[in-house]
Amino acid sequence: MRNAIADFEPPIDADELAGMALEEEVESRIVIERDWQLQCGPFTEETFAKLPADKWTLLVQAVDLWVPEVAEILSKFDFLPKWRMDDIMVSYAADGGSVGPHFDYYDVFLLQGAGKRRWQIGAESDADCPFVPNTELKILQNFDPVDEWVLEPGDMLYLPPKVAHHGVAIGECTTFSVGFRAPAVSEMLDDLATELLSGIALPNHLTDPPLTPSMANQNISAAHLASVRKLLKDTLDNEKILGEWFAQYMTMPKYPDLVGMTEETRKAVLEDGTSFTNGEKD
Repeated sequence: MRNAIADFEPPIDADELAGMALEEEVESRIVIERDWQLQCGPFTEETFAKLPADKWTLLVQAVDLWVPEVAEILSKFDFLPKWRMDDIMVSYAADGGSVGPHFDYYDVFLLQGAGKRRWQIGAESDADCPFVPNTELKILQNFDPVDEWVLEPGDMLYLPPKVAHHGVAIGECTTFSVGFRAPAVSEMLDDLATELLSGIALPNHLTDPPLTPSMANQNISAAHLASVRKLLKDTLDNEKILGEWFAQYMTMPKYPDLVGMTEETRKAVLEDGTSFTNGEKD
């Protein structure tokens, strides 16, 4: 999307971003392309002094929680549910800097700040794709670009989940990544199970299906599995339980322990009017 934000003036520059990365409360990372090294903050001024001249990237998470001017960018996305939004990550890259070809499991809008970045996209990928060995980063071993663009200040690229992509800085640049929450089913089931254990619903127990003499010699029958499936399905089909749990889950702050400092506020309202703020029913 060319000129998605007309006359865009980045509300934070490289030096300010590096200053944030020195703070213990701020989540930050540095990726150095040499051997794809990953370093996690907080950093020191000495860390930055020792970085190579090119091909490295600083990434600072949730900058919108600390810089009101960055948070204002979210107003441009009022066509999407606020409870789906995660945060705005801001990255600075030295010339040639990148985090390697990779894919994400969530939607992301990449807004170009200062400088230029070349973006290439490839095919849809998944966890079965081979990754570069000997690094903590999930870098695709085989990346075949099918299209590319050079983004300038105010340009924006939208990436659906699982689309492989690779961004490389042309000179120094900053990028504002507006990401969206996309929890894995395992994470959701784990949280829902915890809520069920806390007593949000009356306990419902597994019972036997109609038994036959032959079942005494079987390990687990298809009829027993059908009973398990029905019990779980009946729980998930309870719209009140599912709705209230989901609203609570999706409004949990990104950094619950820092709410007093960030004043992070996440809200959602169910169709029946029940509202939730920061994981609590209003």
